[in-house]
Amino acid sequence: MNIRDIPLRTLSGDAATLGELVGDKAVLLVNVASKCGLTPQYTGLVELQKSFGPRGFTVVGVPCNQFMGQEPGTAEEIQEFCSTTYGVDFPLLEKTDVNGEDRHPLYGALVETPDAEGAADDIQWNFEKFLIARDGAVVGRFRPRTAPDDAAVVAAIESVL
Repeated sequence: MNIRDIPLRTLSGDAATLGELVGDKAVLLVNVASKCGLTPQYTGLVELQKSFGPRGFTVVGVPCNQFMGQEPGTAEEIQEFCSTTYGVDFPLLEKTDVNGEDRHPLYGALVETPDAEGAADDIQWNFEKFLIARDGAVVGRFRPRTAPDDAAVVAAIESVL
C-alpha cells in the first residue's frame, strides 16, 4: 500500500488519507509535542511551510504523547496552542502512537526508513521528521535534534519539488 493511502484522522477527527489531505504535495511529516524542549522547532516548520508551500510542499504535524507525556492536551488545546503560539497553518493529525504495540500503521511504514547514518526502527523522540515525495516514496528521515532549517532538510525538500 502506498503511504499516501493509509487511513488517518485529522486533529478535528475527520477520516482522511495523506493523499486526500494534501493532494500531490511533497510532505515533511513530523511527530510534534507542545511541552517539549524541541517545541520551538514549530517556528522552523512554519517557515518551511511559508517558503516551500507555494511550490507544492506541506508540513504535516502528528501530535504524540508517548515521550514523557509532552503532548497531554485535547485536540482543541493542541490546535489552539499551535495556531496562537506559533501560527501553525499546516495540517495536524489526531494524537497518534508512533512506537510500541499501538503504533499507527503510518508509522509502521515510516520507521522502516533509515536516517543519514543508516539507522531505522523506532522514533527516538518528538520532532522526528520524514520527507515524503509526491509519489509516496519516503526519501528522507531526520532525527529530532535536526532543525527544520538544517541544510540537509532544505536540500532534501528542494530535491523533491
